[in-house]
Amino acid sequence: MYLALAVLGLYWEFYKRGLKLSVNSAVDAISADLSENVAAQNATLHRKIGWQGAFWVASGVPALVLFSIGAIAATVGKPAWMIWAISIAFGFIQAFTYAEIAGLFPHKSGGASIYGAVAWVKYSKFIAPVSVWCNWFAWSPVLAIGSGLAAGYMLSALFAPDAVINTWQITLLDLSMVKDGLVLRINATFIVGAAVLLSVFAVQHGGILRSAKTTMILGVIALIPLMLIGLVPLMTGDISQANFFPLAPLAHDAAGNVTDGVWGIEGWKLMAGGLFIAAWSTYGFETAVCYTREFKNPKTDTFKAIFYSGLLCVAVFTLVPIAFQSHLGLGHMVTPAVVDAAGVVTTPAVYDGMLESSIYSGMGVAAAFSGIVGGGAFVANVMVIMMVLALMLSIMTSMAGSSRTLYQASVDGWLPKYLSHVNDHGAPTRAMWTDLCFNLLLLMMSDYVFILAASNVGYIIFNFLNLNSGWIHRIDRPKWDRPYKAPTILLVLGGILGFVNLSIMGLGADVWGAGTLKVGLLFAALILPVFVYRHYIQDKGVFPKQMLEDMHLDEHEDGVANRAGVLPYIALAAGIGLVWFLHSL
Repeated sequence: MYLALAVLGLYWEFYKRGLKLSVNSAVDAISADLSENVAAQNATLHRKIGWQGAFWVASGVPALVLFSIGAIAATVGKPAWMIWAISIAFGFIQAFTYAEIAGLFPHKSGGASIYGAVAWVKYSKFIAPVSVWCNWFAWSPVLAIGSGLAAGYMLSALFAPDAVINTWQITLLDLSMVKDGLVLRINATFIVGAAVLLSVFAVQHGGILRSAKTTMILGVIALIPLMLIGLVPLMTGDISQANFFPLAPLAHDAAGNVTDGVWGIEGWKLMAGGLFIAAWSTYGFETAVCYTREFKNPKTDTFKAIFYSGLLCVAVFTLVPIAFQSHLGLGHMVTPAVVDAAGVVTTPAVYDGMLESSIYSGMGVAAAFSGIVGGGAFVANVMVIMMVLALMLSIMTSMAGSSRTLYQASVDGWLPKYLSHVNDHGAPTRAMWTDLCFNLLLLMMSDYVFILAASNVGYIIFNFLNLNSGWIHRIDRPKWDRPYKAPTILLVLGGILGFVNLSIMGLGADVWGAGTLKVGLLFAALILPVFVYRHYIQDKGVFPKQMLEDMHLDEHEDGVANRAGVLPYIALAAGIGLVWFLHSL
């Protein structure tokens, strides 16, 4: 109780500081850069970092492997390691498109969804805000899931599983109509997780430079265990081929024993489900371009930031899953399920290895990683602490990126005006508060894997729209300066991968729970009434002046035209048809 009161008191103190330090960001980014007026410069995001700063802020992305590595392994089986390798390869190819479109708008923050929205706005006012919204609600849950996992790691390390602090719970709302077993609850995980979120908020409140310095320190500390985990099995040669082959999907016989499945429709559904959920982590380093507005030299820093962040992610997302799978193995049934006279399962079967229940939830991943390195209880506790720091790093990455997406979306006229404020340090505090409150609600939910899967529906939609925005920009804005111009073959591959992503979503989203796709699409649609309120009620159907100028949306401007014609609409129709067809299977 005292801890809860302390958290609430800290929350109120930050809220008062946020109100006190927030200033209206009515000055547009271009005017702020050209102005010698300090007040005008301080009214928008500050140019404080180089590409190295963005690299360290984005260095929290490799820690996202902790979020779903267990769930993918426990769901897909032996092909899990291959899913991570394929997914990060997709993400790396896509990054070249994002680097190009980010270079078109050096005065804008918020990431690829903001830059991609410009391509779509001339074809539909309603498609552009969907892109921005989907990017935000895909990234924002990192705060809740990461803080929940960090809290779980700490509580598991300090207390026994059956200790009162780990078992007490106050149920606030039953959400079983959304997913079986899903509830809103308050427990020790929520309280400790809320404290983690507030500590990250306090750092971010000081602006991007302080955030970059903090993430650099956290990054050096937190990335050490991830790299050790990936490299130790390679150096020792402790890799069991039997844990990886044959490459057959996970299946069970009638008694519940683990068997090798076949590559029929069910096997490919599992593969698609694995690629779907892995994308949420492996594509995440695109957040490195969220800070274009805060780069000292955006023309050169943008590409370097996303490219080197991508190389780091390729190493982590390839090596760590291999080490994880080699150490645990697929697993076997330890105790069969218990059923009643009606055939209803009263006690589920118990498995070991990657199929162990705590691996699926993520709470047992830290202990599994500690076992890879070895060294006894002391080393295991040190590893858990470093894993917690890695999760805090990912939370910092998410809060920095998602809050800037909200901020820029408000400045551009997509979201309510109150979000377009920064404090004296250039931090978008109103957007940060919105992120924080939303994630405190998510932190109360009992199933983090479902939250991740539902939010990833939005992430796949965002990726589809923005990968296609690359060729739309090329056609509509051929004369614009491109500090980095992606090879045409990579731009084409990015567009194709947009459809591949929709395919794995249509086929595999509901692997993570019936209704996952529908819930994700419903949340994506929530932006429509929000945008109608902002655009047609607050702005009377006219975009803000600085948005029109900065994005060069004047139809008569030389070098900008709707040259793509009906192609964007054909792409949308094809994407919708693809999802519907594959989901119907």
